[in-house]
Amino acid sequence: MAWIELSLDTTAEAVDWVCTLLAESQGVEDLDIANYQPQEDPASWMFTLRFYVPHDRQSRSRVDAIAQLLSPLHRTGLTTELETALVETKSPASQNSPIHRIGQRFVVLANNAVYQSSPNEILLRLKPSLAFGSGLHPATMLSLRLLERYVTSGMKALDLGCGSGILSVAIAKLEAQVLALDNDAIAVQATQATIQDNHVEAQVTVQCGSLGDGSSLGHWMSGTLTQEVSTIQATNLDLIAANILGRIHITLAADYRNALNPNGLLITAGFTTDQEPEVVAAMEAVGFEVLEYERSGDWVAIAHRLLPKSGL
Repeated sequence: MAWIELSLDTTAEAVDWVCTLLAESQGVEDLDIANYQPQEDPASWMFTLRFYVPHDRQSRSRVDAIAQLLSPLHRTGLTTELETALVETKSPASQNSPIHRIGQRFVVLANNAVYQSSPNEILLRLKPSLAFGSGLHPATMLSLRLLERYVTSGMKALDLGCGSGILSVAIAKLEAQVLALDNDAIAVQATQATIQDNHVEAQVTVQCGSLGDGSSLGHWMSGTLTQEVSTIQATNLDLIAANILGRIHITLAADYRNALNPNGLLITAGFTTDQEPEVVAAMEAVGFEVLEYERSGDWVAIAHRLLPKSGL
């Protein structure tokens, strides 16, 4: 079977935007994200993306639709022009996939990447996907920095809005037990695959659902739900990591409190500085104090502690 191979170069800022847009296209397969390899042009590109559509009667219309979808990013200088080529077989996944070092110990790399780690490093293997892109949105990186500092061995933790599963793997590799929840079936499948790729199945349980009021809020990332969301009863937790929209954090503040032990830890992320005061106020109203912030541009992640009742 022949394929149309499509490729473009993009920035660190835009790589996940490209993937999100491509996820809306029909027939796109086998995304590969590699480090940009400059030839003569010393441009500021960071990544090269390559993906495929079947070569059939609909291929031209599919390519035109993808080009139209990505044109705003090209016009604003965030990608190169989309290139196409007719190929007989798909190229193997790149061995030049990006490697990201986050915090003091985490190394995030593709699930097939060859890498010799040092004894102190913690490898987080993640397959690039149309649904989750590189998996390294700024909110994810900020969450990882905080988790590295606050997760301790033997903790009972919840990853709410688990998405690609990268935070669940990080928590598990810091020797905690994890319940990974998402209200999107695609995210649940992606997390299960990531858990398997990282060999932490014994430490992570993955379910489709939400805490308390989250089951009635619709898709956390403004997508479309394909099934009814179950309410999951989680209690006596030592830590919750939630990388979801700011408005969802605000609604779930009491549910976070009810799920955590006294002095339990909450990592909130997925929102920008304009929502920061509302999120902090909502958490303080139900008994949390702020321990510290992590920031990257307009994005912020916050570590909170649930005060014991005597401290309210």
